[in-house]
Amino acid sequence: MPLHSRLFFTLALLICGAAPAHSFTIPSAVSQSSPVQRRTATTSLQAEPVGSENSAVDSFVESIKRSVRIIQDSQAEKADFKQIVANVLAGDYDSASTRKKVEELVASAPCVVFTWEASPFSQKALKYLDIAGAEVKNVRLDDPWDEGNPLRAELGKMVGRTSVPCVWIGGEYVGGFDGGVSEEKPGILELAFKGELLPKLEAAGALKKKKAD
Repeated sequence: MPLHSRLFFTLALLICGAAPAHSFTIPSAVSQSSPVQRRTATTSLQAEPVGSENSAVDSFVESIKRSVRIIQDSQAEKADFKQIVANVLAGDYDSASTRKKVEELVASAPCVVFTWEASPFSQKALKYLDIAGAEVKNVRLDDPWDEGNPLRAELGKMVGRTSVPCVWIGGEYVGGFDGGVSEEKPGILELAFKGELLPKLEAAGALKKKKAD
């Protein structure tokens, strides 16, 4: 599917739930008329909006405009499809302060993993890092979403990948579970097969301290 078609489809999914609700009612005069009159009258029934239609429609239109603007800005920055989706989900946010928060989180522990609770690969990364003996700081990007989505978008800009898990060891991005952005950052599975994961964890001071006998 061409990029512009995928973007349109994604935008439609993002905003499809924002349309104002309507209820359709039969005027009392119609409901008390004969069957023939009712059949004739129902052809011209009007939708009666529930609640404040103007404010709901204005909000819907603004949501569309904001999403389109973010898509256009992202395309101008040569962002790939997944990054554009992450940017749209994040909405308008302060990039500088969000990046600072990411950097603070990354520096807050020797091994930091950004995850989603429902992501199978996130759970696998946490499981196998634990088996490797790592002390992991799990930063959930879905708790809550409105805080996690900007972090995810900024992480994507920083490392070139928006997927979760996003694993950092000793302040260095190493990829996800079974994928990454380069041979040096291939994800923890490949690092383990290469025999490089444990040395990285040890050098960063991320291994759990063994209990004395």
